[in-house]
Amino acid sequence: MSETLLREETSAWEAALFQLEEAADVLGLDQGMRDLLASPKRVLTVAVPVRRDDGRLEVFTGYRVHHNVTRGPAKGGIRYHPMVSLDEIKALAMWMTWKCAVVGIPFGGAKGGVVVDPTTLSRGELERLTRRYAAELLPIIGPEKDIPAPDVNTDDQVMAWIMDTFSVNQGYSVPGIVTGKPIAIGGSEGRRGATALGVMYCLFMALRERGLQPSDVTVAIQGYGKVGSAVALFLHDAGCKVVAVSDVRGGVHNARGLNPQALSRHRRATGSPTVSTYPGADRISNEELVGLDVDVFIPAALEGVIRGDNVDQVKASIMVEAANGPTTPAADKVLNDRGCLVVPDVLANAGGVTVSYFEWVQDIQAYFWSEDQVGQRMRRVMERAYEEVSAFAQERGLSMRQAAQVIGIGRVADAHATRGLFP
Repeated sequence: MSETLLREETSAWEAALFQLEEAADVLGLDQGMRDLLASPKRVLTVAVPVRRDDGRLEVFTGYRVHHNVTRGPAKGGIRYHPMVSLDEIKALAMWMTWKCAVVGIPFGGAKGGVVVDPTTLSRGELERLTRRYAAELLPIIGPEKDIPAPDVNTDDQVMAWIMDTFSVNQGYSVPGIVTGKPIAIGGSEGRRGATALGVMYCLFMALRERGLQPSDVTVAIQGYGKVGSAVALFLHDAGCKVVAVSDVRGGVHNARGLNPQALSRHRRATGSPTVSTYPGADRISNEELVGLDVDVFIPAALEGVIRGDNVDQVKASIMVEAANGPTTPAADKVLNDRGCLVVPDVLANAGGVTVSYFEWVQDIQAYFWSEDQVGQRMRRVMERAYEEVSAFAQERGLSMRQAAQVIGIGRVADAHATRGLFP
């Protein structure tokens, strides 16, 4: 299987299984433990009927997967996207399991999604879809069981609707049912930009290892959504030269550097859904952005964007994965052989779930922290995790991805062995 996956393009689920097998080989896990870790604990498929504004009834398909809950409640985002599939959700849930273990958070992995293009829904339709989907998940979600969060095309408002739906069914307010919700109903300070800040901290650790300063590097960011746009702003403010960004409709490039604040002002002023209309730079495609001669490349879109057929275009010497699963195993091998430092998703974008954990803790205690407290604690978690992964990679002669996977999978396997098997 390994040779086949390294030759051919793979789905997200196949890539996740390949990474698990690699780590299991290093750990020396027996076949039973491998099968256990490869098998999602629970997979739910639901029909989500929605009354459209014109009176039509339309039925969408939704999923929620609990990959593993041995180390704690299931944790993972909910995405609304027309390309959502069960295999994708299973892979994302598995990666979330390893991610929580890598940074030492007592959660297991989950993921959810609805097959829908949310841009085709009115606000009322979006709310009705969210509430019905949440109602279908009621048997398996809860602060002690599964805590959803925002993901692609979902936000704090969607989380507020889920929190309210769950609370109404319980008969009292349950803020700990979701994270990434508005502060007015129990959200955490510092949650909105947490994933992007974690990406920045990991990049700075990588630069420090190479004797570089933020002002020494040029950066290209693929994916200018919630995470990508925040990463661009943080890196620009820290002194990095962000020379290119893109979204699903295309991108822009300026060798002298882009100003993310000017990009955002342009989008607000024109109502444009894409950065590619920004007049202060040259328009480029997503494919052209991948091949730019930059020091740092940050994929912040969807999975599988760096593949065997385009990895040779990547010229960056450092890649920090803000997205989940953006690099296929075939591409990963090429980058590793070339000496490109890839800071993997299960480490690089763990700032979001780290602050989600903080939000959950604050909700349970009904005692809330300042933004500075949240930021300082998250930075300590991310920098400690980076140091552990980097040291282990150097000690064992592994890539950063392999080291992170071995650490995360090893911790989950150890938890299984410690708890034992019932009955």
